[in-house]
Amino acid sequence: MTNTVKTSASLSPLPRTFTHEGISVFDTVEWERRTVEIADGTGKVIFKQDNVEVPKNWSQLAVKVVVSKYFYGEHDKAERETSVRQIIFRVCSTISKWAVDKNYLTADDGTVFFDELCYMCLHQIMSFNSPVWFNVGLWHVNGVKKLATGHNWIYDLNTETVAQATHQYDNPQCSACFIQSVEDNMESIMALATHEAMLFKFGSGTGTNLSTIRSSKELLSGGGTPSGPLSFLRIYDQVANVVKSGGKTRRAAKMNILNHWHGDFEEFVTAKRVEEKKAWALVEKGYDGSLNGDAYSSVAFQNVNLSVRLSDDFMAKATTSVGDPHYWTRKVTTGESLEKKNAKDMLKKIAEGAWVCGDPGVQFDDTINRWHTCPASGRINATNPCSEFLFLDDTACNLASINLMKFVDKEKVFDVEKFVSTCTMAILAQEVLVDSSSYPTAQICQNAHDFRPLGLGYCNLGAMLMYFGYPYSSEEGRGIAAAVTALMTGSAYYMSALIAGIKGAFDGYDKNKHHVGKVMMSHFEALDKIACPPQFNHVCQRAGEAWRLVLDLESQLGLRNSQVTALAPTGTIGFMMDCDTTGIEPDLSLVKYKALVGGGNLKIVNATVPMALIRLGYDEAPSPKSFSTSPNGIRLRMWRPATGRT
Repeated sequence: MTNTVKTSASLSPLPRTFTHEGISVFDTVEWERRTVEIADGTGKVIFKQDNVEVPKNWSQLAVKVVVSKYFYGEHDKAERETSVRQIIFRVCSTISKWAVDKNYLTADDGTVFFDELCYMCLHQIMSFNSPVWFNVGLWHVNGVKKLATGHNWIYDLNTETVAQATHQYDNPQCSACFIQSVEDNMESIMALATHEAMLFKFGSGTGTNLSTIRSSKELLSGGGTPSGPLSFLRIYDQVANVVKSGGKTRRAAKMNILNHWHGDFEEFVTAKRVEEKKAWALVEKGYDGSLNGDAYSSVAFQNVNLSVRLSDDFMAKATTSVGDPHYWTRKVTTGESLEKKNAKDMLKKIAEGAWVCGDPGVQFDDTINRWHTCPASGRINATNPCSEFLFLDDTACNLASINLMKFVDKEKVFDVEKFVSTCTMAILAQEVLVDSSSYPTAQICQNAHDFRPLGLGYCNLGAMLMYFGYPYSSEEGRGIAAAVTALMTGSAYYMSALIAGIKGAFDGYDKNKHHVGKVMMSHFEALDKIACPPQFNHVCQRAGEAWRLVLDLESQLGLRNSQVTALAPTGTIGFMMDCDTTGIEPDLSLVKYKALVGGGNLKIVNATVPMALIRLGYDEAPSPKSFSTSPNGIRLRMWRPATGRT
């Protein structure tokens, strides 16, 4: 247990930002009934649910995603959820009850907390990660009682020990992101496949660094030749293929990583490119090349992201024209040299692979570990599937994302106070989830309790930049992103420090106190490098205030969480919040078509474009001639410059 002294810090009274006492949060929107239907490209209906109650201002896309992915229960049975009101209530009421039961909040503050969480979710301001919507409240509100499978581990706060849960949903799986370790023995290698399958079942993704497994160029203790990590990766790939995420039609999410010094590094770099070209050959022969077609289902590594870990030394050899570009791979078991490789050639092959099929991605090992808050407890070796969660092996992170466009007010100003309130409320909710959740292994459960990493992020950055008229790849765009991120992270750590004042710092804090303080100071010093447009200066100023509070409170109270933010892609929950762009990515197209793993297609149209054009001074042409038809049959509205614009 931590030795950090608790102070008189308090979260009470919890402020109301969006809601008012005595007014039901569910009365703040107008409701209507809709039929929700998803069809494939031929018009065949893949999913349909009638008479669904939804907020009137939610788009049909948001409704389709939520109803098809997050509603619990079999169709045409009484258990099937029929309203967005139901899922928001079951999630937010359960979290707020846990907050009171676990002594984070008083009963009165718990009511405020419930109202604020409901409002943020109902009005598409913030959303939790998918496993929360899949699993939270099924026991407490819906009464779903399923026996645990042996892969649901919980932390018992009374005995301060890890134990197996009796049921699956009384302590539901709430984290979307996991990092798991693997050892160089068959028991551990196959156990990883089992743990991954259970994570996929409950809607989560996982990542592992396979560099601990000896290469195919080494020897086994009995004298034989080992299979190497790529052989086992084929098994993991097929497990991910057959176990859909959350028991739904979301594709399982999986990341595997290999260090540049590993004996099978070159084979790992080229593995997915080789399989991609096999699929191309099959398509040329007439096989179906669609998402679920024969071509890609016949080749390996289609259910896994691949990334390489590169050191500063490797990059120096690969990118400079002076010095020897060669380095040595080495044996996993003894560290002895194996083969001499050319770093320049390796980096070129990495780039070629990314160009052909998107993999492998690149992770910069030394930079990652320089920003590590807990190096005294171990290195950061791996990430989750989308690489936003970087932490110790055998850890978990629950995510939440904030819709940035919801903070642009009528005066075209970014509302920092509402944004700060959203950040702090979300972090409190995510912190409450840590010891209320279950985890797939005892070690992950223990580490979740000891380090309590969280992942608050945002989405719709691209849409917000579009709205303000700044190119995504511009100095102004990067400045805005930096300012908003700094404010979010500072606000999140501020709340973490306040919680530490009443609950104590995370158990690994004392061992890593020096490193935590160093990283906090690095964040604070980075504020000086932010250069944002004038209309975002108040965001930078507020970020500075938040970080000064963090430095002060962390030195007095510690932090409740080893880390608090992660910029996730926010795919499904981004659709739930009607975001036009996901995570921090730009929009790849103004009209997109998403093919669902379980069949069917969704049409996604960027709704920010009209607002952005008006913001830039364009007028909408009033005549019927303002419409034209594109070659693909989509009707396009024509815009003309306002008077005085060219």
